Amino acid sequence: MKYQFVQAHSSDFSVRRICSILKVGRSGYYTWKRQGEGKRAKRDKELLEKIQKIFEKSKKTYGSPRIYQALKAAGERVSRDRVARIMREAGISPPIRRKFKKTTDSEHNLAVAPNLLNRNFSALAPNRVWASDLTFIATKEGWLYLAVIIDLFSRIIVGWAVSDSLKADIVTRAYYMAIRKRNPAKGLVFHSDRGSQVRQEVA
Repeated sequence: MKYQFVQAHSSDFSVRRICSILKVGRSGYYTWKRQGEGKRAKRDKELLEKIQKIFEKSKKTYGSPRIYQALKAAGERVSRDRVARIMREAGISPPIRRKFKKTTDSEHNLAVAPNLLNRNFSALAPNRVWASDLTFIATKEGWLYLAVIIDLFSRIIVGWAVSDSLKADIVTRAYYMAIRKRNPAKGLVFHSDRGSQVRQEVA
């Protein structure tokens, strides 16, 4: 018990001082600590082998919560945090699968401008041709949508906007940010996909 007290308070006081107060030898404490660490390492190795078997049996789909439940059901006395730590240190984790999110709605009755670029994504000078696209980002609070506009001459982002819903104004806001920043001359070509959120036009 005294050695455990030394270990619990070694981050607050020096081991020498605690051992002196408790009248225990430092060499005895360090011997006890090494033995304990050896036992924990051995136990971690045993658990890792069982974790790997469960993980492979699940076709590599189980995360630490389900593996912990499987170990518990098999009679293993282990904490959830310990299972998570062992898996993290061994690099064991199921692949992250994200559902596909549709960002373009081509089924609409809105007017579609002609394709002026015809896949020629280059420009001879700044602020001649801009291109936009939509993407989505998974967050803990749900999907976040990002609209970006780049200048095809420099490939620099000139406008952007984010939203928690896929509405037309996300591209509009990105477009007007770019207009305010760059103030392009008449004749700018703005290229996008054929979705209802965005359309190609000449400014």
